[in-house]
Amino acid sequence: MMKLQLALDDLELNDALALVQKVRDDIDIIEVGSPFIIEEGMRAVRELKKRFPEKLILADTKIMDAGEYEAEKTYIAGADICTVLGVTDSLTIKGCLEAAKKYGKKVMVDMICVEDVPKRVAEIESIGVDFIGVHVGVDQQAVGITPLEKLAEMKKVSKKSKISVAGGINPKTVADYKKVGADVIIVGGGITHAKDPVAAAHAIAEKIK
Repeated sequence: MMKLQLALDDLELNDALALVQKVRDDIDIIEVGSPFIIEEGMRAVRELKKRFPEKLILADTKIMDAGEYEAEKTYIAGADICTVLGVTDSLTIKGCLEAAKKYGKKVMVDMICVEDVPKRVAEIESIGVDFIGVHVGVDQQAVGITPLEKLAEMKKVSKKSKISVAGGINPKTVADYKKVGADVIIVGGGITHAKDPVAAAHAIAEKIK
């Protein structure tokens, strides 16, 4: 079944905890976003896992080097999934997978800025990654790029991976991503910046499920 991932990026820790408490019944995965990690470090991961132990916690670390060492830090803090960049060396991704195996956790490869998607997906899947993220960043969104086309491309070339998708998704557009076949829909500002975040989360969850 398709899952809903809530991306927490530009909130303070207390505000994030309060928001998750309100929407916990509608979300499946809590993402501690990169800006949040820059601000709070692994403290945010620890607090969210302590408060919401039934949820999967994703640490959006965007690892680029020292894969095993950095991934292990996230798992020790309580993350169930950490992210590594697809543009990095495969050795770094393998390092993340070693740590994941040790702790019984998962690695998600973020494909932001990967140019040859079919080639890289084949390489990533050959080394054992089974969770890939289609990601159009906020700077790309600002010039009108959406992840829908990239998701369709990823679904064509992936042989076995679960595919998550992020990039400006909101209650009005979520059905399009469901139709293309995403396994995980990632929503940040579409919930956190909504006039009524609880209503937005519920509307998206209803469309997904």
